[in-house]
Amino acid sequence: MSSPSDKITVMLVDDSSVIRSIIASILNSEPCIDVVASVSNGENAIMMAKNKHPDVIILDVEMPVMDGLTALPEILKYSPDTKVVMCSSLTAKGADTTMKAMALGAVECLVKPSSAEARGEDSTFRKTLISIVKSLAPKDKPPCGVQKTGADRLVVAPAPAPLDKSFTLKNDFGAYRGKPEIIAIGSSTGGPKALFNILQDIDILDIPIVITQHMPATFTKLLAEHITQQTGLPAFEGEDGMVVEPGKIYIAPGNWHMVFERKEGRLIIKLDDGPQENFCRPSTDPMLRSLMEIYGNKVLCVILTGMGHDGLEGSKKLVDLGGRIIAQDEETSVVWGMPGAVAMAGICSAVLPISEMGNWVRRACHLY
Repeated sequence: MSSPSDKITVMLVDDSSVIRSIIASILNSEPCIDVVASVSNGENAIMMAKNKHPDVIILDVEMPVMDGLTALPEILKYSPDTKVVMCSSLTAKGADTTMKAMALGAVECLVKPSSAEARGEDSTFRKTLISIVKSLAPKDKPPCGVQKTGADRLVVAPAPAPLDKSFTLKNDFGAYRGKPEIIAIGSSTGGPKALFNILQDIDILDIPIVITQHMPATFTKLLAEHITQQTGLPAFEGEDGMVVEPGKIYIAPGNWHMVFERKEGRLIIKLDDGPQENFCRPSTDPMLRSLMEIYGNKVLCVILTGMGHDGLEGSKKLVDLGGRIIAQDEETSVVWGMPGAVAMAGICSAVLPISEMGNWVRRACHLY
């Protein structure tokens, strides 16, 4: 039985008392989660964050008095260790606001359900909500497990958190050190902010970058637009048959694996709605497999913050071919699942804070 101090503390912020009640009921059904506050607008959320300092806040986007986007910077100012999850409708407007919130420090997004969807015992929303909150538990609290789900995001059934998180770097002396043909990035929880950071530092490239970020449909198109706004680099949501060009960024669309084929000398995107891998679609592993079939060891793989171990199997195969992997370090990751998996597998050429990853990539691409 968890003591209150061991529990993950959560605050709910939504102008709908019905939605707050449903979410509270879901979370309080978990022994390791405690909903410590429930408020109806951003102004009240700021005041409550000052007093409660919850581990996680589920923050609505559109509310009277003060909306979520306006409240977010103030919440993080007074409670900087709190992890904020945006909850918005699956609309272009809601997704756009959520992307802005992620640039400001929110770490994850949820699609707001209908009352009927949320109440279902086996609903995707219920499983995804619980999984996200558990994954965001502070490091000093006992692990309480993460469930499997059929959601279009990576959520894993965990083993107990290892006490020893030490790792060794791969001796990549024999790996391919020439200029890579393509950069492949995998990311999940906390990924948008990490992507903005690393891509700003990479700056200008004459090779393509392809990204699998675990997000719902609609959100990935807006993510591409926000990457262009934040970095100045041309970014696109991948489309079936789209030609991949040097110097451009392509994001796997929500609910589709993004894979590639070579046709008449050009790299072409193929969208695949086949089975989920690692409990998610899009998944990093099929992206890596298809790229290795085309480029062999001339793929540079970057694994950023996120739940679970998506990308691990593909990364192992790439390293066996002589390619190179780098991963985000634990300190700067929101969740050290995906990067931790490749780091502790001993296959990384470097494990770095997000502030250093862009420069490493530039050197690997012989930009200086």
